[in-house]
Amino acid sequence: MDAASRILSELATRERALDAQLEAARAEAQREVEAAEAQAARILQDAQAQAAQMRREFEEVLAGQTEAIRAEARAHAQQEVSAVQSRSEGKLGQAVEHILRAVLP
Repeated sequence: MDAASRILSELATRERALDAQLEAARAEAQREVEAAEAQAARILQDAQAQAAQMRREFEEVLAGQTEAIRAEARAHAQQEVSAVQSRSEGKLGQAVEHILRAVLP
């Protein structure tokens, strides 16, 4: 085998080795990309679950606050009704007295 053939053979061998290394690097890069995508999907799923949990907690707090406000408003309204009834009863009593004085000597 002459020198040119040996050089060409050596170059072909090196090219095949480089091609194999390139293919191995591509495969490794693909595995890393797939692993990163899977991790990103898990992170996204966790974030969505946390957001849903936070939304449920917020809705529970909001419902509790709404109920507390309604209960306070009911209590306040009941106090107002009681006060109005007391005033009305007092005025009714005064009106009855006034009528009785006017009618009876």
